[in-house]
Amino acid sequence: MRMEKLNEWNRTTELCVDVKTILRSDCTSQIGKDYPGVLKRDSEDHYTFVETIPSTNGKRNPHVFKGQYITVTRNDDGSLRPNFKPIRVNESFCVEQYADDVSDEIIRALEGLVEK
Repeated sequence: MRMEKLNEWNRTTELCVDVKTILRSDCTSQIGKDYPGVLKRDSEDHYTFVETIPSTNGKRNPHVFKGQYITVTRNDDGSLRPNFKPIRVNESFCVEQYADDVSDEIIRALEGLVEK
């Protein structure tokens, strides 16, 4: 098992494990497709993933990152969408500082969401 810490994200690579999938939408999991659900570790080297029914009364595109300047949502097709939060512009507002802060936050958000 290999662990690395990237800002707020904890990544772990589990080696040599069995995963049983219980899917509602597909017979077998599709490459690159996101499935909403619950992953349970049953034993030392065995996991079970159960796909859940998407909620129709909630938001369609869940937030996957919430920062001070942006939020990132994941679309149904798996693509990511950064959204800017409202800003207050007054006499002390510094465009360059704001742009630097937003840039840093976008990098931090995407480092945890995009596989290398």
